[in-house]
Amino acid sequence: MIRSPLMTVMVQAVRKAGRSLVRDFGEVENLQVSLKGPADFVSNADRKAERILHDELAKARPAFGFLMEESGEVDGTDTAHRWIIDPLDGTTNFLHGIPLFCVSLALARDGVPVAGVVYNPVTDELFIAEKGAGAFMNDRRIRVAARRNLADSVISCGMPHMGRGDLGRFAREYGALAPKVAGLRRTGSAALDLAWVAAGRFDGFWERDLSAWDMAAGIVLIREAGGYVSDLDDGDKILDKGHVVAGNEFIRRDLLAIVRAA
Repeated sequence: MIRSPLMTVMVQAVRKAGRSLVRDFGEVENLQVSLKGPADFVSNADRKAERILHDELAKARPAFGFLMEESGEVDGTDTAHRWIIDPLDGTTNFLHGIPLFCVSLALARDGVPVAGVVYNPVTDELFIAEKGAGAFMNDRRIRVAARRNLADSVISCGMPHMGRGDLGRFAREYGALAPKVAGLRRTGSAALDLAWVAAGRFDGFWERDLSAWDMAAGIVLIREAGGYVSDLDDGDKILDKGHVVAGNEFIRRDLLAIVRAA
């Protein structure tokens, strides 16, 4: 495939950040004997990857603004364009030596995500999409799954955990959906979940209490892979409201109806 200059910049940035994360991931096991050491180490790995992304992108597009998980907002002179960065989505997995984490990078134009990259540096799986150009994994075109029935589908979700989210509401949603699907999964990385929906691995996904950097790249991937993505009010305010539901036309519709009814 032929990448645009913009996508070339994005891919180079996430690969460089990914190499840094892989080196640090290799050290996590050595720190498990310490109660404090691993968490501090992972926080430093997260911030280091974010600095790499910021520096690479600022060098290539100095006028663009930033929205970053660790460093917050940085305004650019080009107010229409903003990078949305999650340098390490799946921090808890990383901390425990579980190889399900990624770098997530999106470009928003006038608040709408128009290009996205999700990269798992351990598996070397690179998911990319640019508005109007399709979605790809490692240069192979990807599409959302074609299944129409929830009974045949594997659905991914995010679960509330200590200090975050409404566990009671999630329990109602999970309880309503579980008897109607072939399987439910929770990977610990919303950005990877969305990329895997785009690649047809999961048939659908929903989660609440997310940030823009968790979802922005995945939104582009799913739409360019022929899928549908909305907030849980069936609108397009995903980044503002912090909740998302995704799949093909039929699975997203039915998944949304069950979650909302619960």
